[in-house]
Amino acid sequence: MLEQRTGKADLGTAAIPKIPSTSINMPHSLRHRDKRLLTQATSDELMNMFAGERGGSALNRIELLAYLTDLDENLLNGYVPVDLSLFSLKEFTAAVEIMNEVFEADLSFSRLADVISLGEKLGGVPVPEGMVGLVTVSSVIINGSFLKAGIPVDSCFGGMLQVRDRKQLRFVDLIKYEGSSLHPYEIFIASRITDVLGVIRRGTGKVLASFHEIPMFSMPSVLRIIDRLKESGLCNTVTTGRPSGSVCEMPVRYNNTGLLLLGGLNPVAAAVEAGINVTCKAMSGIINVRRLKDFSEIQEEYGRRGG
Repeated sequence: MLEQRTGKADLGTAAIPKIPSTSINMPHSLRHRDKRLLTQATSDELMNMFAGERGGSALNRIELLAYLTDLDENLLNGYVPVDLSLFSLKEFTAAVEIMNEVFEADLSFSRLADVISLGEKLGGVPVPEGMVGLVTVSSVIINGSFLKAGIPVDSCFGGMLQVRDRKQLRFVDLIKYEGSSLHPYEIFIASRITDVLGVIRRGTGKVLASFHEIPMFSMPSVLRIIDRLKESGLCNTVTTGRPSGSVCEMPVRYNNTGLLLLGGLNPVAAAVEAGINVTCKAMSGIINVRRLKDFSEIQEEYGRRGG
């Protein structure tokens, strides 16, 4: 049986909603950017706007975490946005085995992840007793990387992408980020309408994915950024369309290009499909990229062979 482990590291600075702003401890590298000073008072104000989801939307959180994304030129140090999922210690070994199938099939946004245990925090939120947390890379890292390169991104919606014969087909459900205080992935997972395991085992099902638009003239820079993120393991497959052309039957505005990103919570959705209880929070905060490891290492340590 998996034993409760303890730790004291505070992994992030962007708190989960409803966490007091006093829990913020902004990294030094985020205090000085582009010759602007991000003071503690400013960060407190940001989080006061963010806390409690009062009048806010998922789009607000995307924009905040995109700004807080702070990677060095080699992508080896700095802060990246992540999702947090809490599992019972008793079920975590079984969950790891299920989620490993998703990572092996490259159906998650990134193969990198981390495990946080009792006493550790993400965005000021401690892992409860009897629970263990899985941190997965959020696709908001794309927004953050583009923002630093001066490329505007219109994050349109999160949805359920239908897959048939292992080919991406169309979105069958979608929720606009601007119109929802909850992240669409949380809604779809809680509703138990995903079929990630079906895609893995039969080649047909529904996975979590998001849709974005970028200026078509930015594509050379966009592809360079995506290639660098892929080389570092921070993202897997990214689907791009033709200028002004549809992507998976989604129309794109004139002079724009569509961008489709697989959800970082697809492994968690698969665990829920298998009957495992999970509490997940998309875009929960940021952690240092040096904490992340390939999920195969987590599977070796916490899976049936290691746990």
